[in-house]
Amino acid sequence: MMKARVGFVVYGVHKDGLQDPMGQPFIDEQLVKRAKAALTDAGLELVEYPLVIASRAEARACLAQFKAEAEVESVVLFSGTWVWAAHLAAALRDYAVTGRRLILWTHPGSQGWRPVGGLVLHGGLKEIGVPHDWVYGAADEPAAVARLAAAARAAAMKGRLNQSVFGAFGGRGMGQTCGVADPAQWMRQFGVDLDTRDTTDLLRVAEAITPAELREARQAIQPLFAEPIPEGVTADRSIRLYLALRQIIQREGWAGYTIQSFPGLGDDYSATCFAQSLMLNDRIGTSTLSDFNTLLTVKLLSDLGDEPVYYGDLQHINKATREIKIIGDGACPPSLAGALGPAGFAEHGIPTEGAAGGLSVKLVCKPGRGVLARLGRDNGQFEMAIARCEIFEPAAAELEQRKLECGIPFWPHAFVKVDADIEALLQAWNNEYACLGYGDHLYGELLAFCEQTGIRPLAL
Repeated sequence: MMKARVGFVVYGVHKDGLQDPMGQPFIDEQLVKRAKAALTDAGLELVEYPLVIASRAEARACLAQFKAEAEVESVVLFSGTWVWAAHLAAALRDYAVTGRRLILWTHPGSQGWRPVGGLVLHGGLKEIGVPHDWVYGAADEPAAVARLAAAARAAAMKGRLNQSVFGAFGGRGMGQTCGVADPAQWMRQFGVDLDTRDTTDLLRVAEAITPAELREARQAIQPLFAEPIPEGVTADRSIRLYLALRQIIQREGWAGYTIQSFPGLGDDYSATCFAQSLMLNDRIGTSTLSDFNTLLTVKLLSDLGDEPVYYGDLQHINKATREIKIIGDGACPPSLAGALGPAGFAEHGIPTEGAAGGLSVKLVCKPGRGVLARLGRDNGQFEMAIARCEIFEPAAAELEQRKLECGIPFWPHAFVKVDADIEALLQAWNNEYACLGYGDHLYGELLAFCEQTGIRPLAL
């Protein structure tokens, strides 16, 4: 899971121990301490500013420091007491121009007049059009802390994408329309450049892998599976593709990639299923068929989530029970295997989609809480469908029959029950793929990312 570094600043004019008429300090230092502890417990790494800010000069110095710290992608402004908003507004506006996030946090309570300081600053920033998050909630209120942490982690994700490069091997696969990308739109909205390479480079690197490198890779991969890696040319080519992908991604400095798979590479050399499985297991953002929308979704879920990501077809949807079967064509991170369906091997077996064959992964995904999500576009504008879900394993006695239903039982299966209106989900969904991420916190973090990057969220 990605770590987010966050600036923490207390503001208020009645500071430095100044007391109210009843002899109590306006700023409650113990409350501030509890607030910082709550954010640390939520997984944020705080960079604390030592001074309570109130004047223009103090605000300028504080925000200038955080502008200079590249790894701090958001600043939490904690309301200590009331404040003159105009003294902070210009410095906050200047900071927000960088694209980093401002998060205003007010802890409820009458003592100290904190709500006044929070509301006057929130209203002032709205008046001048400065984007920010406004959180009114206690340090021991899980929903409030989770919302604040989601905003901070989304800001860190946005910063990680800025000036990154995503690559594509080959062109569009299987006639995909709902995955094509406009490089200018990606640069404008996410700060991401899109690059391309022909698959001939990938094949050249794959065939240059030495026998010693191949043996070493087999030894490293084997512990992920409950059965021996098959011998022979088919398995060797699948492993070579994986090693070649790793080399080229590192060489080019790509933050993620998509690959055509077939027609082309999967027909002439090897299907990419096994290589994609291992790249997903390495927490690298990837997709097939030059599907950039799935690629970005996988990147978000992989960096923000607790586990590797599985993307596969929404192969069956039961409207009555809200149960969904996700079945990908042989590509799934082996570490997601549960006790009922440990990770094993199959061979990609569809002549029309990769006639050359290739090693693939078979498993049943382990239980847990998570989200189904996918980025898409509606008439050229980005939107993201997001639904909470429960990943479950069927009863052992039913498993084989449940796998036989699709006609391809040896491909990886995930059994999911969504916490959503199933008809709304069907209308909102934008592709045959769903991206499955483990971690209930992902729902709020994806919503926050959408808000910060101008994606229309379809929260189901």
